[in-house]
Amino acid sequence: MTQTSKPDVHRKRIFADLTPLRTSPDYRRLWFGNTVSWIGQGMTSLAVSLQVYDLTGSAFSVGLIGFCSLVPLVVFGLYGGAIADTMDRRKLGLGSSTGSFLLSAVLVASAFAGVEQVWLLYLIVALQAVCFALNSPARSSMIPRLLPPEQLPAANALGSLTSTTGTLVGPMLGGVIVGWWGYRAAYTVDVVTFTASLYAMWRLPAMLPDRSTEAPADGDVSGAGAAQRPERASVLEGLRFLGTRPNLRMTFFSDLCAMVLASPKALFPVVAIVWYDGDARTTGLLVAAPAFGALLGGVCSGWLGRIRRHGLAVVCSVAGWGAAIAAFGLTRQLWLGIVFLALAGCADTFSMVFRGTMLQAAVPDRMRGRLQGVFIVVVAGGPRLGDFLAGSVADLASPGVAVTGGGIACVVAVLLLAAKWRGFLRYDARDPQP
Repeated sequence: MTQTSKPDVHRKRIFADLTPLRTSPDYRRLWFGNTVSWIGQGMTSLAVSLQVYDLTGSAFSVGLIGFCSLVPLVVFGLYGGAIADTMDRRKLGLGSSTGSFLLSAVLVASAFAGVEQVWLLYLIVALQAVCFALNSPARSSMIPRLLPPEQLPAANALGSLTSTTGTLVGPMLGGVIVGWWGYRAAYTVDVVTFTASLYAMWRLPAMLPDRSTEAPADGDVSGAGAAQRPERASVLEGLRFLGTRPNLRMTFFSDLCAMVLASPKALFPVVAIVWYDGDARTTGLLVAAPAFGALLGGVCSGWLGRIRRHGLAVVCSVAGWGAAIAAFGLTRQLWLGIVFLALAGCADTFSMVFRGTMLQAAVPDRMRGRLQGVFIVVVAGGPRLGDFLAGSVADLASPGVAVTGGGIACVVAVLLLAAKWRGFLRYDARDPQP
């Protein structure tokens, strides 16, 4: 680490730590390109949904878009991680980004040609999910090679700003652009923004998985330690590795507590009408509140780098999410409900930062892709299971029981897990043990 960056480690800060952006040009390009492309993809996601509804007039057909993306994410997530542990991650990232770019170009071409086929939109969405499942493990596995360990929490906080900004800003811009200029304009903007991600990947150094040691040396960004020919990476080997590493398992179990037991998003349309006597605009506020809280958590994440007990921080964050969701289920005032949802989103950001840092710091480089693949599967599948559980409980009992009961169950479950694996609470970032 350079002399100019040392004071930043100890400086008391509240807002997001920008040290990774200042010290690593490669990371800076990667972060900027990813942020711009996330916004573009958010625009395209909304535009595709609107176009499918225009063509079919069916809400069910719109819902199938999510299914078309979920299946490839689950199926290819694990294999994408295995591939990332086999080949040059830069080449994999560049190739999958190029695939996403070309698929966006197909959307533009079909829009200008007047091709209005729902099956084509479904196919493009599915193939884009395949590209994402290949790209994400490679990109996430690169970050520990671009930055020293003490900057990983800051990098993950900046990553949360990327995803949250894309989730919030992308659909809003997409709605405006589609409303004013149509689908062709929205798809064209996505293609243009994707060039930033392609450029960032192209400028990165080669990064073969390091199989010479259990973990790469700090600051090794060239992949020189991996000069030997990589072995074939096995998905089962990655799962066996995870099965013998209690701290890493706990990062997934704790996240599942939040996503499966306390995920009320599917009930927002019902809650908006029954609890708040609202409409679609009320539903929009409820959906936006956790995202706004997550964005606020990312902006005010500067202090997270001073936390060393990452396991304890994850448990507290997940319990905070559950408590905020439970409180949301008890209130019948809209403004108060939005506050609790925003607090839940903020807690989720903190949990994500520490879990992501543990996955990057405590996993040997040769396994990072596969563990990131497991992460994709959990993130893709967990909320869908949560939607099913929340909807089922709401039908059998009531929305209030589903929301408040789910929040309480989340708190109880994560505390029981922490009691069973107490070593997770003692996890220290200065000596990361998987």
